[in-house]
Amino acid sequence: MTAATAAAAPTRQDAMRALLQGVAADLVAYRGLLALLERQFQGAVRHQSALLGELAATMLAEVEAMEGRRRQRVSLVQQLLGPAGTMMQAFALLKSAARERMEADWIALEQLVLECKRLGKRNSDLLVDQYTIMQRVLHGEEQLYEPA
Repeated sequence: MTAATAAAAPTRQDAMRALLQGVAADLVAYRGLLALLERQFQGAVRHQSALLGELAATMLAEVEAMEGRRRQRVSLVQQLLGPAGTMMQAFALLKSAARERMEADWIALEQLVLECKRLGKRNSDLLVDQYTIMQRVLHGEEQLYEPA
């Protein structure tokens, strides 16, 4: 291993620090995404298309950043524990107080992810329903009654 390779490869401590920082950043990001999803819902209810466009761009950037952190997390866990490593196994490498904190943060993050998915589906369902209704208003229904 050359000096350049050794300098480029993060230590176990660096990998663990990056892993913990990524989880902390995602906790903040998902809380922000919850607020954006609520604004999106309110904008859809009020038919505020300009706001919906702005929110979509903001949400896309945020989700891409979170996806980057998720990929980094997978890579760091694999670096620490091998290809079959899990987050809980990574947390087991920490001392008890730090481990308990990170396990609690991970559980909180999982709950935020589930809530964002639920709100995203709610918003999607609303937008699809609105689109369907608008299509019926503009173009009429193909057939209201089945022929006898």
